[in-house]
Amino acid sequence: MSSEFRELLKKIGSGAHTHKNLTRQQAAFALEMMLTGVATPAQIGAFLIAHRIKRPTGEELAGMLDTYTKLGVVLPNNLKNPLTILGIPYDGRTRHAPISPITALILSAIEVPVLMHGGRKMPTKYGLTLAEIWKSLGIDLINLSLSQVRELLTETNFGFLYLPQHFPLADEFVQYREEIGKRPPIATLELIWQPYEGNSHLMAGYVHPPTEKMIREALSLRGVKKFTLIKGLEGSGDLKLEQTNIIVIDSQDSEEGFQYLKVNPFHYDLKGNDPSLSDHQEYFNQLERTIAGENTALTLSGILNGGFYLWRCNITSSIEEGFTMAEKLITEGKLQIQLEKIKQKLVKRRC
Repeated sequence: MSSEFRELLKKIGSGAHTHKNLTRQQAAFALEMMLTGVATPAQIGAFLIAHRIKRPTGEELAGMLDTYTKLGVVLPNNLKNPLTILGIPYDGRTRHAPISPITALILSAIEVPVLMHGGRKMPTKYGLTLAEIWKSLGIDLINLSLSQVRELLTETNFGFLYLPQHFPLADEFVQYREEIGKRPPIATLELIWQPYEGNSHLMAGYVHPPTEKMIREALSLRGVKKFTLIKGLEGSGDLKLEQTNIIVIDSQDSEEGFQYLKVNPFHYDLKGNDPSLSDHQEYFNQLERTIAGENTALTLSGILNGGFYLWRCNITSSIEEGFTMAEKLITEGKLQIQLEKIKQKLVKRRC
């Protein structure tokens, strides 16, 4: 048992009226002790539940990100353009079809470097994971070495970090989600992890307004200047077709350093339904056809998301231009060309 960890646990777990928040340094130390096994399983489980009930602060989240930077993998700064990092819930999707693979192909096809990261099938949702989606497209990303990830990103503008392979300390921590039956605050941490040394643009999803505020505070303390936070489908960065999207972006013109956007697809004549995820194989088939340039149930969502992301990555001067470019990239088969490029690089690496 760690006496040091017990003192931190007592601080956050003393009850609704007597608990205290951790400092950034204390939060960093607490997570390090949990990831490295200094804290006992009983202490870790108690901490995760107590921290969830108390609600983490932005300062605590910043400290935990410090530990992820210290113990986790960090890709070197060797890209010509800023890296776009897509922060997506690791426990996957269960209700709506993921659009982020289409977004990643759109951006990387026009030389906007994109990094995705995720893990294996994970509690509490046990939803469809990114690794499964890419494998359905003929891209197996889970066994790549770190040098292979780096080379793939440099040569194709697409990279993927797989938690069990590249950050095993964090992956071993997943068992506690199963045992406590709840998402711990570390699930929020994963959304805004930036495992890159250079200039990057964080694009992450969220669900609840308090989470958005906490994320903003953590990013501010960490000195993150470029970010886009989307109240998207199932907590992802996928914009919705069926309702107005609430988005938070960095802003140099605002005293607060951020501003809210509202993007209503109806205003751009993008009228449709958010595609469901009732059957995985059907989704895989639609995704493959969409990438090949066919008009499917995913195409309109691909245009909406691709266009918005192109605008936020400064490729187009307006959202409208982004939608036009995204549609052209999809219908002209540019995503298929990019997918084949990634496949060829992976085959070459294995040879």
